[in-house]
Amino acid sequence: MQPEYLNRLNPEDMREAVTCYFESGGKRLRPAVLLFCVGAVGGDEKKALCAAAATEIFHTWTLVHDDIIDRDPVRRGALTVHERFRVKPSTRALYGGDDGEARHYGLSVAVLAGDVQHGWGISLMTELTRKYGLAPDVTLMLINTLDTRVLCTLVDGEMLDVQYSRVPVPQLSLEQVESMLWKKTGALYEFCGEAGACIGLNCPDLQHPLAQALGKFCSACGTAFQLQDDILGIVGNEKMLGKPVGGDIREGKRTLIVLHAYRHASDAERKLMLKALGNPQADTEQIAAMRELFVNLGSLAYTADLARTRVDQALTHLAQVPPSPYRDLLQDWAEFMIEREF
Repeated sequence: MQPEYLNRLNPEDMREAVTCYFESGGKRLRPAVLLFCVGAVGGDEKKALCAAAATEIFHTWTLVHDDIIDRDPVRRGALTVHERFRVKPSTRALYGGDDGEARHYGLSVAVLAGDVQHGWGISLMTELTRKYGLAPDVTLMLINTLDTRVLCTLVDGEMLDVQYSRVPVPQLSLEQVESMLWKKTGALYEFCGEAGACIGLNCPDLQHPLAQALGKFCSACGTAFQLQDDILGIVGNEKMLGKPVGGDIREGKRTLIVLHAYRHASDAERKLMLKALGNPQADTEQIAAMRELFVNLGSLAYTADLARTRVDQALTHLAQVPPSPYRDLLQDWAEFMIEREF
């Protein structure tokens, strides 16, 4: 889709950087739910394919930048953009084997690739009107919402995630952390629900009852998705996840798992936690000890129960949507959010 957009990128490295995450897989949950929501309100999902692709591309630029922030070397079983372009033979040759310069080049490529993906996603949204005849005021409203409300919320959540990793665990509340998780993940899912409804109805009103119901449904599922993601980051299968298990511990992420465990741990267990939490050099034994602690203190079970609660809340909003095969797909999608293993 839109090959002419990528053809405008002259450096071969940039075309590779922009497309490599799409080639290495991904769950594609956001575009799927947007299309299901279009169908759930009686719309033609084929006319929304560009919007579905746009949300996936928009999501991807946030991943590219998030990987820089988290210093992650792997995404979806392959090297992250910044790492990929640090170790490329052409990069090493360009900088004469200087690792510092190669690292900076990799970071630069990743920043620019994310910028291009952001623009590509917005460009795709315009096709709703240019190619598929959606009312211009609907398309403009969706673009404005995505690039103002959603963007600012996502960045706010990312900033809080970075800042919270340096805040002592006792100073954070469960409500603060869940709000941060929602901003990072739930906000874009909420938009997918709203956008699907508005596209399907050809209506620019985000307050339409169906847009509200599907937005709230997707919003709650987004929180459940992130809670399950945090669980899998501790006990998941690395090959299925496509990234190292235990990375959140080494990065010092203040997840609800961590907060719950700290509140229920003994003094000795808290010392063990603080030795590994935020320690990039934490070894596999320390990570395994943290995993055992989270199990024994009931912190993983607590988080799983909360994710289940959020999905149950989501389903109350879905019940406001008329019955249809698409509503059934949305219910199945919601259950997948907490049953998935990758």
